[in-house]
Amino acid sequence: MTNPLYDALAAPLAGRDTPVLTDAGGTALTGRDLHRMAMAQAAALAGLGLRPGDRMAVQIDKTPQALALYLAALAAGIVFLPLNTAYTADEVEYFVANAGAALLVGSPVRADSLRAVAARNGARFETLDAAGAGSLADLAAGADPGFAPVPRAPDDLAAILYTSGTTGRSKGAMLTHANLLSNAEVLAREWRFTDRDVLLHALPIFHTHGLFVATNVVLLSRGAMIFLPGFKTDQVIASLPAATTMMGVPTFYTRLLDDPRFTRDLVAHMRLFTSGSAPLLAETHVQFETRTGHRILERYGMTETNMNTSNPYDGDRRAGTVGLPLPGVEVKITDPVTGASLPQGEPGMIEVRGPNVFAGYWQMPEKTREELRADGFFITGDIGVIDADGYVSIVGRQKDLIITGGYNVYPKEIELILDEQPGVLESAVIGVPHPDFGEAVVGVIVAQPGAQVDDAALQAAMAERLAKFKQPKHIAVVPELPRNTMGKVQKNLLRQDFATLFR
Repeated sequence: MTNPLYDALAAPLAGRDTPVLTDAGGTALTGRDLHRMAMAQAAALAGLGLRPGDRMAVQIDKTPQALALYLAALAAGIVFLPLNTAYTADEVEYFVANAGAALLVGSPVRADSLRAVAARNGARFETLDAAGAGSLADLAAGADPGFAPVPRAPDDLAAILYTSGTTGRSKGAMLTHANLLSNAEVLAREWRFTDRDVLLHALPIFHTHGLFVATNVVLLSRGAMIFLPGFKTDQVIASLPAATTMMGVPTFYTRLLDDPRFTRDLVAHMRLFTSGSAPLLAETHVQFETRTGHRILERYGMTETNMNTSNPYDGDRRAGTVGLPLPGVEVKITDPVTGASLPQGEPGMIEVRGPNVFAGYWQMPEKTREELRADGFFITGDIGVIDADGYVSIVGRQKDLIITGGYNVYPKEIELILDEQPGVLESAVIGVPHPDFGEAVVGVIVAQPGAQVDDAALQAAMAERLAKFKQPKHIAVVPELPRNTMGKVQKNLLRQDFATLFR
C-alpha cells in the first residue's frame, strides 16, 4: 500500500537539490533539506507515541518548519489539524477536545495556557516558535531522518479543518488523501503550474487556501515558493520580481493597488494572479487590469471541498463570477427548501459533488446527514446562479438571506448596486429585526478615502433599480467592514451591531 499525499507531495523532494522555498530573509531551503526536516519530525512524532490515525492540533507561526510538520504528519499517517494563530486558549480547547487530539503543538510564548489545555484533554504538548526552535525541534534534531512513511489508503483521513463557526460551534471537516490530492492535481493542470513556477506565498497555512491549494499545488508541480510569514506590502512588492504566480485574497490586491510602486513594469513577467476566500469587487478587477494588464483569475472553494469552480486560464475571466465547474466536479442549483433542481438562471442553493468533497463532519453524524446527501452532493449553504454559458455567480450565503415582509432578498444584488455609486468603496447588506416586516434591509457602506456619500443619492439609485421591498430602509457609513483572517466580511457581527436599529 502506498501513501498518496506523501508520495505525490513529499517523496519527490528527497532527491531535489534546488530550492523549494525561500523565506522573507532570502534564505533558501532545498527540497532535500525540507524532506530531511519533515522525516526527522515524523520520527519525533512516532517517538512521542503518536500512531496513524491520531490527531495532531497545531497552532504555530508560518515557517519552513511548520510546513515540514504538515509533511511529517502525512508521512506518519497522523491527521493534521491546523488552527488559526489568532484563536485564544479557550477556543483552542474546543478543537483539541472535540478532535480528541493526542498532541498539541503551540508557540512557546503561549506555552503556559496551551500546556494547561493539553493537560485537561489528555494530550501531549510541544512547542515550535517563529524561528523554528522549540521542544519539538529539539526532539526532531535527535531523531532519525530516515523515517519510513507509513501506508495510507486514499480514503484515510489526512486532515481535519474546522469551519469558521459564525453560526454555532465549528464543525470539523474530514478531508481524505483522495480529497486533497485530486483537487491539487486538477488545479495544477487547470492553472498550468510547472516546475518553472515560483509562487509568491503570503497566505496563512492554517487555512485551505494557503495550505491545501497554494502549497499542495506547488509541491505537486515541483515548483518553488517565496514563503512570506504574512502579507506586508513592502515585502510583497520586493518579492514580486522573483515570482511567476501569486495567490491572494481581495485585500492583497486592494493594498497593492493603493501603492504607487505597484506598476505594470513590476509584474510584466508574471504569469498568473488568482483570488479567493472572499468576493473580489468588480471595481478591483477593472483597476487591476488597467494598472497591470493582468486579469485576476477568481475561483470558488470552501473548507469542506477545497476548490469547486474556477474562471478559465485560457478564455473569458468574468468579473463577478467564480467561473466554471472544475473537471470532475458537478455543480447544480436547487431549491433551498425542497432540494429540487432549478431552471438555469434562477438563484438557489449551490450543491457540489466530486472527488474533492469531504468525508463528513468529525463526530457529527446528524450534521453530516443534513449537509451531505446520500448521492454525494454537498449542500454548500451558498446561494448562487449559473448563467447560459455555465459561469457560476455567488449571490450570498443562505444564512445571509433576508426575508422582509415575506419576500426573499439576496444581499449581493443590492451590494453590487451600492458598490457602483459615487464615493462608495465597498458595502455589505444585512437583515435586522423589524417590528412590521420581520426583517429590514440595511446597507452598510465604507466610503472611498476623502469622499462624502450622499444618502439621498444612494436611495434614489436604489429606487431606480430595485423593487421597493429590496431597498434598504437604512444606510449606515462605517470606517471599515469587519473581516475574518481570510478577508470574508463577518455579517454576523454587523447584524449584532445593528440589531436594535428599529426597536
